[in-house]
Amino acid sequence: MEIRIKEDSVEIEGYVNAVERLSKPLPSRTGEFVERICKGAFQRALQRNDNVRLLYNHNWSRDLGGTKDGNVELSEDNIGLRIRATVKDAETVQEARRGNLVGFSFGFEDRDVDEHSENGMRTRDVKDMDLYEISILDRKKTPAYDGTLINVRDAEGQQEKRIYFGDIFADEIKITGNTERREQPEEKAPDYSEAEKIISEMKGEN
Repeated sequence: MEIRIKEDSVEIEGYVNAVERLSKPLPSRTGEFVERICKGAFQRALQRNDNVRLLYNHNWSRDLGGTKDGNVELSEDNIGLRIRATVKDAETVQEARRGNLVGFSFGFEDRDVDEHSENGMRTRDVKDMDLYEISILDRKKTPAYDGTLINVRDAEGQQEKRIYFGDIFADEIKITGNTERREQPEEKAPDYSEAEKIISEMKGEN
């Protein structure tokens, strides 16, 4: 995902979710499970709903626009659900400048799901769905499909910090524009070789 910070808006482009990839373990009343969105499920959902909303942290009181408003474009390709959005909400722009936006999530209802066991874990393959909203998440939330490499850059394009979330890379996040620099504690740099290999495979570069 790439975040471009303008004077009074933020432009976001990237992937909400990679299809055919397992989520991290999720809780339910009957125990933990993992979930994957099957190829084509997002496309069918978008054909049924022309007004998918963009929210902040799944909060319907923080409605940032939607596909019918013209500031959000959604489509499914061979990687997953892709988004292009322009957000003018002042609080969201400020959080982007601070580097506090960490990923996406989405709200949906099942239409066709295959439940089975994989490696001893209950697994849900979502073949079809009704998609209602996409959410931009800040550090208060954890994406169900986490795994993001965030490169925060200042206005001159110099890298400030690199943060790794999870163990599945759906895409690379870059933030450009006027960001507020914050000191980060010293820590050992993780090995990104396997994650970057996954990115290349998903983009068909291998």
